[in-house]
Amino acid sequence: MIIGSLFFPGSDSTVSLIAAFGVFAAGYLMRPFGGIIFGHIGDRYGRKKALFLSILMMAIPTTLIGLLPTHQQIGWYAPLLLTILRLAQGLSVGGEFTGSISFLVEKAPEGKRGYYGSWTTFGVMGGMLLGSLIAAVVSNILTPAQLYDFGWRIPFIFGSGIGITGLYLRKGMREGEQFERMRKEGISRSPLRDFWKGHRVPAIKLILISWGFAVSVYLVLIFLPTYLHKFLGVPLESALSTHTIAMAVMMLLIPLMGRLSDRIGRKPVMMAGMAGFVVLTLPLFTLLFKSTFSAILAAMLAFVVMEGMLQAALPALMSEMFPTRIRYTGLSVSYNISLALFGGTAPLIATWLIHISDNIRMPAFYLIISTLVSLVTLIFIKETSRESLE
Repeated sequence: MIIGSLFFPGSDSTVSLIAAFGVFAAGYLMRPFGGIIFGHIGDRYGRKKALFLSILMMAIPTTLIGLLPTHQQIGWYAPLLLTILRLAQGLSVGGEFTGSISFLVEKAPEGKRGYYGSWTTFGVMGGMLLGSLIAAVVSNILTPAQLYDFGWRIPFIFGSGIGITGLYLRKGMREGEQFERMRKEGISRSPLRDFWKGHRVPAIKLILISWGFAVSVYLVLIFLPTYLHKFLGVPLESALSTHTIAMAVMMLLIPLMGRLSDRIGRKPVMMAGMAGFVVLTLPLFTLLFKSTFSAILAAMLAFVVMEGMLQAALPALMSEMFPTRIRYTGLSVSYNISLALFGGTAPLIATWLIHISDNIRMPAFYLIISTLVSLVTLIFIKETSRESLE
């Protein structure tokens, strides 16, 4: 809401919010292009080099967003610059998450790919939790006027320190044995071409599986605090506090669910999470409507248990769908197409559906439909947890 009013001011706060979410979604449209670029670098020259470049390209625009003048200060240049920086973020993230998955899963001992892969989403959720924690602290310490004046900048500027830390840690990384073995046997000259010629069916399946995953992430973990505050009248500090607690619980669950996927398989864990969203989303939204702290927290905890199942099992499942020589490209392109179409647009679509229907339950219906598509697709996926990564 703050970003919407500062960069897209207008008489209708919902329209301003839709505009802000539109810029948020625009960054995700760049992710498939980032996937192609960093996938090529990762499959041709190594995971380490691609991951080093991707975090550098993420840290710079994130810091600059925190320094941007607002619409009141420079007019329409403000939303234009915000959009450009979001596009740069999207380009870099297109190779960041999937590159980390390729790197960790390839380094995992046999029988522990699910556990190792789950630490990638653990790290992503840790970053989101840190952002939520900073937002919760800032919103509780500062007055509303201070939040609109300078407080909204703090989380973005704080990201520069995280970026510097990430660059330092990645400088000492070593390539995994899978990639080194593949380098000796022969690296693909054109990973994108080889991916498109031989792996279109796995790519389509991954896009459909990631549909429900993407919508659940961005509705439950990103949109929900805004939804609670904007449409249910919950105080912002309460919405952010329950969100922070739930995120912390989910982080504890992710490695445990990753181990579980190594024991019983990726499909049972993923299907349990998707089925949970299909069956329980409407009852949990009804619980949210009570608008009390305890009811919101209970609903959020139920949501993150299901989300934790998806977050834990998906990295290994995705990695096992593509061979090493085009894995970075295959993951990055397929996953990021789904994130661009369904993930980054989820808050925008949810807000728009409420706006045109005047029905605040519409995000629940969108979440149910999305996870149902993924649940059906999982039926046709082969269980690969017991097979070689190649």
